[in-house]
Amino acid sequence: MTDQIRVDSLSKTYVLHTQGGIEIPVFADAALSVASGECVTLHGPSGAGKSTLLRCLYGNCKPDSGAIHVSHGEGTVDIASAPPRVVMEVRRRTLGYVSQFLRAIPRVPALDVVAEPLRALGVPVETAQARAGELLARLRIPERLWSLAPATFSGGEQQRVNIARGFAARHPILLLDEPTASLDARNRAVVIELIAEAKAAGTALVGVFHDDEVREAVSTRVHTMQG
Repeated sequence: MTDQIRVDSLSKTYVLHTQGGIEIPVFADAALSVASGECVTLHGPSGAGKSTLLRCLYGNCKPDSGAIHVSHGEGTVDIASAPPRVVMEVRRRTLGYVSQFLRAIPRVPALDVVAEPLRALGVPVETAQARAGELLARLRIPERLWSLAPATFSGGEQQRVNIARGFAARHPILLLDEPTASLDARNRAVVIELIAEAKAAGTALVGVFHDDEVREAVSTRVHTMQG
């Protein structure tokens, strides 16, 4: 298996500028590698830095030091030091992310929200919408809602749209931050199936799963963080 992610000596401290510059260390000298076909679960107590590490991997949070090497195209990109335009290109082609909350553009229909990552890759609209509809149906979003903006949906429905969007483009790397937190048992089972299919297709996944059943079902291995 080929490593898709390699984290070397990564450190992060939050500085509370509005509270006299108080420093809160999150993690130091973190190391991680994730290969194609793996789902590595970040595990540890609250405050250990699991979600912060995911945000660093996605380029939303800048570490203080260290490197995040991500396979991209024919080479690698250090997300920790890459300019924003390069990070955006890595996200478009290589790096998917399912956050805990859907941040959709207002008034955009759910079907188009899910299809957008595919459209960004140049996939024809009919093909992109067909893939989006397949995922929405699997995640039990009724077809009568597909033309509506997800801002009008319940929290659980919004999270299912978020999950569908994350899996739509079949990115080589996928980050999952508590994707099943607001889902019932039937929809959790669908997410477990989607993760299994992604692993079988060679996707490298990194996730935080607070649900013990989900974590045990999807994890290739567990990476424990102590903070």
